[in-house]
Amino acid sequence: MSTYRGLDAPKSPSYYMFWKAAFVVVLLGMMGFMWVASSSVEYVWRWNRIPQYFWVEKSVEVRAEEQGTLQEVINKNGAEFVVLEDDGGSRVEQRLNAGTSVTLSPGDYVYMGDVLGSYRISEPGVLLQGLKVTFEVSLVSIVFGILLGVLTGLARISDNPALKWGAITYVEFIRGTPLLVQIFLWYFVAGTLVNNMLQQVGMGPVPAMWFGVFALSMFTGAYVGEIVRAGIQSVHRGQMEAARSLGLNYNQAMRKIILPQAFRRIMPPLAGQFISLIKDSSLLGVIAIRDLTKATREVVSSSLQPFELWILCALMYLLLTFTLSVFVSYLESKAVR
Repeated sequence: MSTYRGLDAPKSPSYYMFWKAAFVVVLLGMMGFMWVASSSVEYVWRWNRIPQYFWVEKSVEVRAEEQGTLQEVINKNGAEFVVLEDDGGSRVEQRLNAGTSVTLSPGDYVYMGDVLGSYRISEPGVLLQGLKVTFEVSLVSIVFGILLGVLTGLARISDNPALKWGAITYVEFIRGTPLLVQIFLWYFVAGTLVNNMLQQVGMGPVPAMWFGVFALSMFTGAYVGEIVRAGIQSVHRGQMEAARSLGLNYNQAMRKIILPQAFRRIMPPLAGQFISLIKDSSLLGVIAIRDLTKATREVVSSSLQPFELWILCALMYLLLTFTLSVFVSYLESKAVR
């Protein structure tokens, strides 16, 4: 008859209740500590000002582009125009934005720059715009990083010396240099060269965001390549031998037998790498990409509310990373079945 000792012993219901209660007590203690610490700081908290940085609703003035006497407001092809008669007796039409309320009356004389009316706008604030940029950059970089990482991982285990040595050089260079330096090199060196070449052929410059995506993709691809290599090599080589004995060639065996098994094993480290990628995207502010961190920095400079905004910035990054963690956990559970 087997006996259980130490951590292997069966646990009673009271055991789980005790440690659940201990977790709640520790969590409440940390929350209480944060509350006392924030209350003791000589700082005026202004959380009521935060919503304006999420969503903006304001009135925009419409000013006259010419001077003359206001005649009428007409509707032409679904758009509204204000009609002025200038000093020479000519008819001048100025298009109005949708929803503009004209505050002047026919017969009023209007000088250039006078307010004709106003309209209200409702649009995402600077923080939501920065969150959108961070999400887009991270998503595109993850896709490119996966593609580059899979190719790098396959090259690392290849028998071709050029592919293997090239992959090793790429991985070691990327992992051995800071991401910030790589971003600078992509934007100020490669970016300048590429944009000069495009200018010579009459094309416009590549936006700064794409150089940030390239830098993040190259950085992530090196780490994903090592994760893929380790995942493939963790599958017992007997799996490949069995697949080849069934008549599959190397590519078929890799695609149908080895990679599906390796995929289940590499998902947890991949999730960690992609979470790091989302946080590393905050470095793109150095090349004028208005991501969430840069947008928060701008708002802090103008509002002088550092604590509220940086706490909010951290929570928004947590929203992105936690959502990614839940999604990867879902994929992992589906892959196990």
